[in-house]
Amino acid sequence: MNNDIDSFINYLLNTKKYSPYTAAAYHSDLSDFIKFYSVYCGNSCQRQDLERIDSLTLRAWLADRARRKLGAKSTSRALSSLRSFYKFLGREFGVKNTAIGLISSPKVPRTLSKAIEATDVSSMSDAIHDMDEEPWLAARDWALVVLIFGSGLRISEALSLTITDIDGRPEVLRILGKGSKERLVPVLPVVWNAIDKYLELCPFQGQGNLFKSVRGLPMTPRMAQKQVEKIRNILQLPDYVTPHALRHTFATALLAQGVDLRSLQELLGHSSLSTTQLYTKVDMSQISAIYNSAHPRAKK
Repeated sequence: MNNDIDSFINYLLNTKKYSPYTAAAYHSDLSDFIKFYSVYCGNSCQRQDLERIDSLTLRAWLADRARRKLGAKSTSRALSSLRSFYKFLGREFGVKNTAIGLISSPKVPRTLSKAIEATDVSSMSDAIHDMDEEPWLAARDWALVVLIFGSGLRISEALSLTITDIDGRPEVLRILGKGSKERLVPVLPVVWNAIDKYLELCPFQGQGNLFKSVRGLPMTPRMAQKQVEKIRNILQLPDYVTPHALRHTFATALLAQGVDLRSLQELLGHSSLSTTQLYTKVDMSQISAIYNSAHPRAKK
């Protein structure tokens, strides 16, 4: 079974052009199911077993994930991973199973995105310099924060940038987003200033990824998340302050300034306008809060 999963992951990476992070998530989801099956059925899972699995077994897996307090969004993605794996096995090896089509995905609530206060973003600079003993690490972390906040990039997109991508300080960056979809993103002068300072101090010069770890290796999303967690703890900020929240802040700020949804969709790299429309709810919730607290008629 491990060989089949490896073949599927290679298919996602090389044929579907999925990002390494997405492929790793698929691998984790499938491994979770195989591990559950081995315990639940008392034997290791083989390819032929996947044809015989019934809806009861699949529902038991979903119930087990719920007992482990895994969220609906995570479980919905895991079920989607398993469906995709079945399609791959059907195409490559003729594996057929109708039970997987009878299982509904958990309903995932579409929660409103939370933006960070502009003053909190400014305060991050001082917190970063207090946190990082090495000046080049402080410059790196601040450059990453400013880039995501100033250009609305996903953390994976920011960390995938190379020295070659920024050569000559272009006015726009060519970003390869989800599903290998390319888009152009403008870069503010303040972003370039932060990146220039980081590159000036970085001890690892030359080509390769723009953002580097303490050992000169490519910085990973988890490293970036840990740095933001440290900043959040220093400033006593809410738990929703994450690298992705910086992207939300970029989007809500542009929407508040009157940017139309189609333009915002292009800047964010959303494949569906409905995803971008969530930001209108965020903006309206802020307006409603102001109205309810200040408008005379609201008080009545």
